[in-house]
Amino acid sequence: MTYCIGVMLDQGIVFASDSRTNAGVDNIAKFCKMTVFERCGDRVIVLLSSGNLAGTQAVIGVLNQRCVATDAASNLWTARTMFDVAMLVADAMRDIERRDGEYMQENEIGFNASFIVGGQIRGEPLRLFRIYSEGNFIEAGVDTPYFQTGETKYGKPIIDRVITRFTPLADATKCVLVSFDSTMRSNLSVGMPIDLICYERDSFALQRRRRFDNGDAYFAAPSHEWSEGTRQVFRQLPELRW
Repeated sequence: MTYCIGVMLDQGIVFASDSRTNAGVDNIAKFCKMTVFERCGDRVIVLLSSGNLAGTQAVIGVLNQRCVATDAASNLWTARTMFDVAMLVADAMRDIERRDGEYMQENEIGFNASFIVGGQIRGEPLRLFRIYSEGNFIEAGVDTPYFQTGETKYGKPIIDRVITRFTPLADATKCVLVSFDSTMRSNLSVGMPIDLICYERDSFALQRRRRFDNGDAYFAAPSHEWSEGTRQVFRQLPELRW
């Protein structure tokens, strides 16, 4: 299982992903689920992956190969828009599914890889997409400024209560970390390290990137404050009159 989230705001985009993968209670591993394509001054593209690990790694591998191939008609470095980027990711997903899908079905394993893709290419605004395992996708907008994949239900309530398009990047970053803390408290299939990117609109460079591992002092602070604050607010709720 996994938990990934991308939040698009007026000031920028926040991306975050956990690193836990498992094939049972006794087979737990860590893999980074965040991939970055950055050309300073021109474009910043971030991919968050969830689902079948072999499938997502194959898709990333195809995208990287096409970026260096001299005969590729289009790749992530030459794409003119973020919509084109989403199309390129979807094409790579379908290529891998066509190659491996039949064999996976023989063993009752589905190609369930999916992605959150976002960023900015010079000449257009911030954009954020959710690409499903079938290769179709949707784009974030005013009414839906964020996308989640994986184990979403535990982190969603705090996002819904706090995040709007006008939320400052600093506040959104804290909110995203609290959503990860809530998720990890309720589901052992999501775990550290947590990879975090805070991209500022029109900067065309990644200036804020962190990885939080077990024992991280900063991550522990809002986790503790959120728990204590929730208990305090709960105690202040009005008593029910019977």
